[in-house]
Amino acid sequence: MTAPTMQDDTAAQELVLDPAAQDLLFRRARTANAFTDEPVTDEQLRAIYELVKWGPTAMNSQPLRLVAVRSGEARERLVKHLSPGNRDKTAAAPLTLIVAADTDFHEHLPTVFPHASGAKDAFADPEARAGTARFNAAVQLGYLIVGIRAAGLAAGPMTGFDADGLSREFFPDGRHRAIAAVNVGKPGPGAWFARNPRLDYEQVVTTV
Repeated sequence: MTAPTMQDDTAAQELVLDPAAQDLLFRRARTANAFTDEPVTDEQLRAIYELVKWGPTAMNSQPLRLVAVRSGEARERLVKHLSPGNRDKTAAAPLTLIVAADTDFHEHLPTVFPHASGAKDAFADPEARAGTARFNAAVQLGYLIVGIRAAGLAAGPMTGFDADGLSREFFPDGRHRAIAAVNVGKPGPGAWFARNPRLDYEQVVTTV
């Protein structure tokens, strides 16, 4: 793996988070493309969710929904909707999470956003509601990847699949929309591709 640069080390000193945790979650973390056969337990998955659920979403909407694919039958149903390059590694992963957006998330707003009595009514338009669901579920997907790393596991997120087919396969009621699939486990031999460069601060941040 690429070692942190002097610039990274200097920036790390400005953060409250322990440098080892910074490395675990970001600098040395990688997208995994191969996994060992060590199981990912229900307890680990629950611990990941119980951490990342605290990440903010618009109006505390929390549209993220997860399907934990463990059985051989369910994996076959999943793999047939993936692009060819994603099939073998998914078939061999100990756990795959189908990440979906609940387009009827507003039904929960009276519970999760109770101080705004009209919050649910603000999402009466299905098209606008679906856009809000997809955006906020994608934000939560980012939290999920970091949470998987926090558990000492590797994540292999993928968007190469037939979204319509996968959504129909696992969410036939039409309420949930698949936005990603994430392989989860301990990284195996050949898990990492060469690390790609990142943009510099000056290329990203503009001060006005």
